[in-house]
Amino acid sequence: MRLPEVFIFLKKGKFLFYLPLFVFLASCGADYSPKPEGYFRIDFPDRDYTVYENDCPFIFEYPSFATISYETGESAEPCWLNIDFPGYKGRLHLSYKEVEGDINVFIEDARKMAYKHTVKAEAIDESMFFDHDKNVYGVLYDIKGEVASSVQFFVTDSTDHFLRGALYFNVQPNKDSLAPVIDYFREDIVNLMETISFEYD
Repeated sequence: MRLPEVFIFLKKGKFLFYLPLFVFLASCGADYSPKPEGYFRIDFPDRDYTVYENDCPFIFEYPSFATISYETGESAEPCWLNIDFPGYKGRLHLSYKEVEGDINVFIEDARKMAYKHTVKAEAIDESMFFDHDKNVYGVLYDIKGEVASSVQFFVTDSTDHFLRGALYFNVQPNKDSLAPVIDYFREDIVNLMETISFEYD
């Protein structure tokens, strides 16, 4: 198209009609892929543990930066504890029971509490725990998916003591953003299970 013809083409108003077509054709061929959703970087403290030793008939290690409080609700019983993780909106609830021939009831209750998340859970993995030297046994439940509590456990000597724990975060469940936090505190829960010992009169 010669220069005078271009001016005639523009003058007739056809340019505005064909402009979107030119833009569309010019944009073809460019590679585009959506960027994945990003999350804030989360920094964790170096692992360092403190021994919990108080009036309760058990001792265990917990992260030094965590704080311990006693449950004070109407249904709370002696030696029901909360381990809080400041800065992460996390809390590990611990509930203790004296065993009086009813260990099977406590174990079944712990299993039901873990599996009540089945509605939203993608999977529930169970890991058995044995420490024959200290006579401590237990189960760790890893609950996958958009659930309120992703890690639960219990430990017991099967005759006198039973301790159940559940990890919660005071945020909207999101498995992708919470995954590194859950993995980090899961190791602390495993350490608690490995270091707990029950005391006897």
